[in-house]
Amino acid sequence: MKKRFLILLFVLVTMMLVISACGEKSKEDVVKKLSQQAEEMAGYKTDVTMTMRTGKEEQKYQIQIWHKKEDFYRVKLHNEEDEKGNQIILKNKNGVYVLTPALNKSFKFQSDWPENTSQPYLYASLVEDIKKDTEAEFNTTENHYVFKTKTNYQNNQTLPSQEIYFDKKNFKPVMVKVFDQDKQALVEVQFKDFTKADGLKKEDFDVDQNMAMAPTEAPVSNMEEGTQANDILYPQETLGAELVDKQEVKTDEGTRVIMTYQGEKSFTLIQEPAEVEPTSAGRAVPVSGDPVQLTGGTFGAMSGQRLQWSQSDTTFNLASEELTQEEMVSIASSINSHSSK
Repeated sequence: MKKRFLILLFVLVTMMLVISACGEKSKEDVVKKLSQQAEEMAGYKTDVTMTMRTGKEEQKYQIQIWHKKEDFYRVKLHNEEDEKGNQIILKNKNGVYVLTPALNKSFKFQSDWPENTSQPYLYASLVEDIKKDTEAEFNTTENHYVFKTKTNYQNNQTLPSQEIYFDKKNFKPVMVKVFDQDKQALVEVQFKDFTKADGLKKEDFDVDQNMAMAPTEAPVSNMEEGTQANDILYPQETLGAELVDKQEVKTDEGTRVIMTYQGEKSFTLIQEPAEVEPTSAGRAVPVSGDPVQLTGGTFGAMSGQRLQWSQSDTTFNLASEELTQEEMVSIASSINSHSSK
């Protein structure tokens, strides 16, 4: 009887050890599973809430993401406070596009986006950041696998690290926190409704089809005579340069404001009412550069020493022979609706 009890006890202990061992996955096991899932998925759809704490006020906006295998992407940025500023970034077989449908404007890039920089809301980008960082830290919670890795932001070196949370049950992304040098989480991404999507078609990533999704709106220039739709906005970050000249030039669309800043690194900032392009003229403008994301969810077109973007009813151009591209992004990101004088 005692012998049978010992045998039974041995079997139970062995089974518990086996079950326990099977329930724990190593860092290598999880990375392998994430890579396998990224490779095998024909496509996915997800909605993301991104919170940014890089300015005086917290900004939150929604992102809708579609991905189809063969490197097709559709990322729609939605800002409830700025419907006209909603943008779509597309990647298809013809290139990378940044669309502003409400203005019937688009830029076309021959770019490696999204492979050339970290993207905290794209599944494959997160997996690649983990794989590239040989010193990535790995931890677990009750419900999540957690990686802490370096980031690779080409135009922003102030956010060097991130924490990435995956669901233990299905390895889907749950949350990403991006930190500054002081370990403060300045960007937080929350995933919801991450689902595999086998039915996405190439037509879903067509430029014309996505441009046609914008609601019909009156051109920005349709204002009563003598009114000014746009306040003059000033950068909160100037890297020590001071405003030395401001010129206002009347145009058919309103007032073009040309501001000259001088200092150790001088620059020129031009802002004017955004013009809605006629449908017949709505062809993509080729840009020999890369799309860059500004704080607040706006994509701009970086080409050499020039950065162009649209925000609300205003088009901005920032140019400098002395600023780095990272510095240009920093200045552009500091311009918002709270920076008028």
